[in-house]
Amino acid sequence: MVIHSTFKDFILFLYVHMSRADENYDPNEMATIKKKIGGLFEKDTDIEKKLYIAIREYNSFDRSKLSTLFSSSFKHFDQDHSVLKNNFYSDLNEIIAADGKVELAESRALEALKEIIALNSGKGVQ
Repeated sequence: MVIHSTFKDFILFLYVHMSRADENYDPNEMATIKKKIGGLFEKDTDIEKKLYIAIREYNSFDRSKLSTLFSSSFKHFDQDHSVLKNNFYSDLNEIIAADGKVELAESRALEALKEIIALNSGKGVQ
């Protein structure tokens, strides 16, 4: 199951997922995601629109199928992993910590994502 046309859109979906792991869209986490979008997409990209679409997409997605989506997407976009720089996990940590605390649910979501990446990319993302 793949729902994104580009790896960058999938990465944005992951950013939203990490922000939402504690069942809250914190304004500081959203601001951090917007900052990350600026480095992920081209300069003329409407980041507000991109984020709004990703949030809407995430909210309407069946959460019980997230693992399948993540696994399928990492397999599908395997050749595009070069888009991710060595600071991918740092970006995710920065997003979940932007509200001043890292909830247990956020830590668990990050660990689960790391496992999925390692299992499905063959090499994982550093």
